[in-house]
Amino acid sequence: MSQPQLAPVLRRLLGPGRPEVTCEVCFDELDRYVELELAGADAEAAVPGMAAHLRGCPACGEEHESLTALLAGDGPA
Repeated sequence: MSQPQLAPVLRRLLGPGRPEVTCEVCFDELDRYVELELAGADAEAAVPGMAAHLRGCPACGEEHESLTALLAGDGPA
């Protein structure tokens, strides 16, 4: 196996190299994360890996969008 072919295999074996957020952690931390985002704080620093999880998980991403809209006052009355 050549060097260019080996790199993706090693990345899959070793994992992401940064904290991974599960759906359970996302559910537990989502309120705080959205409140920090809306306050203009660094929400990703408070919950490392959350942004990547929200991009990669359609269910959690949808929950994030709904909660953000609700807390920002853009949600249904």
